Amino acid sequence: MRRLSLSGRLALLFAACTATVSLVAGVVFNRASEAHFIELDQQLLESKLTGLRQVAQNRQSADRQTRIAEELSHQGDLTLRIRDSDGERWFGRTLQMPTNLSSQPGLSTINDNGTDYRLLNAALEPGNPDSAQLTLLLDITHHQHFLQRMQHLIWLTVGLSALATALLGAWAARSGLRPLRRMSAVARGISAQSLNARLPEAQMPTELGELAHSFNAMLGRLDDAFQRLSAFSADIAHELRTPLSNLLTHTQVTLTRPRPIEDYRETLHSNLEELQWMAQLVNDMLYLAKADHGLLAPKREPLELGQESDILLEFFAPLAEDARVRLSREGQGPFDGDRAMLRRALSNLLDNALRFTPAEGEVRVRIAEHSKGLRVSVENSGEGISAELLPRLFDRFYRADPARQEGSSEHAGLGLAITQSIIKAHGGQIHCESDQGWTRFVIELPKGL
Repeated sequence: MRRLSLSGRLALLFAACTATVSLVAGVVFNRASEAHFIELDQQLLESKLTGLRQVAQNRQSADRQTRIAEELSHQGDLTLRIRDSDGERWFGRTLQMPTNLSSQPGLSTINDNGTDYRLLNAALEPGNPDSAQLTLLLDITHHQHFLQRMQHLIWLTVGLSALATALLGAWAARSGLRPLRRMSAVARGISAQSLNARLPEAQMPTELGELAHSFNAMLGRLDDAFQRLSAFSADIAHELRTPLSNLLTHTQVTLTRPRPIEDYRETLHSNLEELQWMAQLVNDMLYLAKADHGLLAPKREPLELGQESDILLEFFAPLAEDARVRLSREGQGPFDGDRAMLRRALSNLLDNALRFTPAEGEVRVRIAEHSKGLRVSVENSGEGISAELLPRLFDRFYRADPARQEGSSEHAGLGLAITQSIIKAHGGQIHCESDQGWTRFVIELPKGL
């Protein structure tokens, strides 16, 4: 069964609200009209009661019944009955009085054979227990007809109001939801080739402005992710093209003619280096794929980052000595994390720093504790990195050195991406700063994993 559209739901809701309000207003008006008529009838009956008491209490008047009849003649729909204390009727304007008359004093309403009456019972002589009882009966049929017409008008108004509101509500809802239809049209037109489409946020209503902004932000993220994925695929092909070409060239040249066994051995060693580099590249890509899917699960073991840094600095000491670069470490701090993963992250940063530090330069590791955790920075002196390149340093296969654009068996441009994945897996963040002749990679680690 097809679900009702949002416009239809709003139209029905508007119609229901209007019908409810109209019905409540009609009922209140009908009750007020009925109370008004009761008040008018009571005033009429009480005014007649005062005059009839004066006439009926005049016992010396011989024509008392005639005078009572004359008093009643001014109100054609009014009937009077007077009974003495023994229940005998000694005056009645008409003999066709209703049979279900109430004897309770005060005002009441009765119905007899489809005719409605307003009944008022009162003593002829108030305060006298043996006083005769007066019963005034007023025909209120015209009042009831008016109230019935009012009720019919209320129902008609409720129906017409609901119908009109439903139609106007449907039109208003359709007009108000036009931005959503525009958003739907933009969404239908989105493809891998048209991720640059955006919604006009300035033309959106206030209620949809935030949604349009979020929608545009999502499109921006999709566009950026797609561009990165496309560039990533191209980079993989680019990186693998050079070693594969080398392998094919060496093998083809070697097989062009018979050669000594040493030539074959040399070719195999050369091919082995290229294959090892390709295997490392594939392993790094698998590692990053695990990180993207949240499959990196660091172990929890107590570490002293100062000691771990010293071990790595000792490993890189021969390279630093050959490059005439000074290595140093300042500070220390405990952290619960994965030793192998953190060593790999710090090793990537130290290797990267050594490659870009000029002779007589310095590479240092600084560790400091603060209220939120640990701050570890690996910094090196030398030529800085321009501000526009800093956000891209952690992109895969990205190299800040424009001279190194071809694939090689030494560096593929995945080290910083892997480092970032390791730090994020530990709940931390990493960023790069470059100013005043120093470039530093800053790691922020939380207190606990």
